Amino acid sequence: MMCPPGAVVAGHLCLDIFPNLDHLGREQFDVLFRPGRLIQVGAARFSTGGLVSNTGLALHRLGVPTRLIAKVGSDPFGQIVRDVVTQHDARLVEGITVDPATTTAYTLIISPPGMDRIFLHCPGANDTFSSADIAYDLVAQTALFHFGYPPIMRRIYADAGKELVEVLRRAKATGVTTSLDMTFPDPSSEGGKADWRAIYKAALPYVDVFLPSLEELLFTLRRKTFEQLNARGPLLAQVTAVLLADLSLELLDMGVKIVVLKLGDRGLYLRTGGLDRLESLGRARPVGLCRWGDREMWAPCFQVNAVGTTGAGDATIAGFLAALLRGLSPEQAMTMAVAVGACNVEAADALSGLRTWEATAERVAAGWPRRSLSIQGSGWQRDAATALWLGPANPSLTET
Repeated sequence: MMCPPGAVVAGHLCLDIFPNLDHLGREQFDVLFRPGRLIQVGAARFSTGGLVSNTGLALHRLGVPTRLIAKVGSDPFGQIVRDVVTQHDARLVEGITVDPATTTAYTLIISPPGMDRIFLHCPGANDTFSSADIAYDLVAQTALFHFGYPPIMRRIYADAGKELVEVLRRAKATGVTTSLDMTFPDPSSEGGKADWRAIYKAALPYVDVFLPSLEELLFTLRRKTFEQLNARGPLLAQVTAVLLADLSLELLDMGVKIVVLKLGDRGLYLRTGGLDRLESLGRARPVGLCRWGDREMWAPCFQVNAVGTTGAGDATIAGFLAALLRGLSPEQAMTMAVAVGACNVEAADALSGLRTWEATAERVAAGWPRRSLSIQGSGWQRDAATALWLGPANPSLTET
C-alpha cells in the first residue's frame, strides 16, 4: 500500500499519570474518596496525553508520516514526555520544544473500574504556546495541519482567540488542509468562560475539517441547550438527527468545509459542504472529491469489550484523517474512523489498543459487527452495503 501524504499535529501535549485503581469497586470509590482518607493504590503508569500525543501518535501508528509540534518544560516531567515519544520514533520528538521558563503540563487521571474518569489537569507549557511556536516551513511541506485543544491553552484562546486565528490563518496560507479539534474545559476556568461563539466566527473560516465532540460543541456554542439537556439526563442519550443537522449547518455557515461530530458510543456524524466549497480543501483534498460534496451520514460504532475510553475521540479523529489523506470516500473514512476508535477502547490507555491501518481494515472486511443504531428522523435511511445511515441532505445512493 502506498504511503499516504504527511501530517503535522500541533497543540496540547501533557504527561498522563494513571494510578492503578483496579482493586476499587464503584461502592468503594464513593466511600473512600473523602477528605482526610489515605487510599492505597497500585503502581502509577505514565504515558503522554493531549491531542499531539493521542492523535499524532495514532496517525503515526496508522502509517501516516507525522511530525509533532508542542512545548514542554525543562523539568523531569518534560523529560519523561520526550522519552515516551522517542520510544515510538526518535524523529517525532524533534518538534517538541523545551521551554525552561515554564513547567510541563500533566494530568492525573482517576479512572476506577465501571466509572467515568476524573481529570486533575495542570496546563503548564500549553498556556504559553502561541503561533510563534509553529514551524510554518514544516507545515508547507505536508498535506494536513491538525491543531487541538484550544480551550485549555490560555494564550491560544485569549484576546478573543487572536492566536488561534493566527495559527490557522498562517497554516492555511501554506496551502495545507487544516483541521481543528476541541476539548472540554473546566466550566469555571478562563477557557470555560471564553466567548467561543466569537472565537469560532473568527477562526473557523480558516478551518477545513472541524471535529469536536457533541458535548464540547454544545458547551462552547450553545451553552443554554447544553445545560438543558444535561439537566434531563445523559446528554448523548438525547442526541437527535435534527440537532446534529442544525449544529452542522451553523458550522458550515461559519466557514467550515467538513464537520465531524463525535458522539461517544452513539457513533460519528458527518456533514460536508458543497463541491464549490470543497475545491479549496487544501493539499489533503481527496482525488474523488465529487463523492464528498453535500454528504450527511451517521456511522454506528463497532462492537467491542471496552476496557477504557482514554483518547478514544482522538483515535477516532486519527482514523478519519488517515482515511482522508489516503483519498478514500466519506463512507470509508467514517467506517475507518469508528474502527480505529473501537480498537482504542480495547485498552486502558490511548495507544495500546491501536492496530496498523492494514490490520484495522482487515478486521472491518472480516465482518466486524456493529452496535445497533436507530435514527428517528425524516429522510434517514440505512445503507446495508456500508452499515451507515444516510441523511436527508445526502445525495441519493445511485448518485454516490
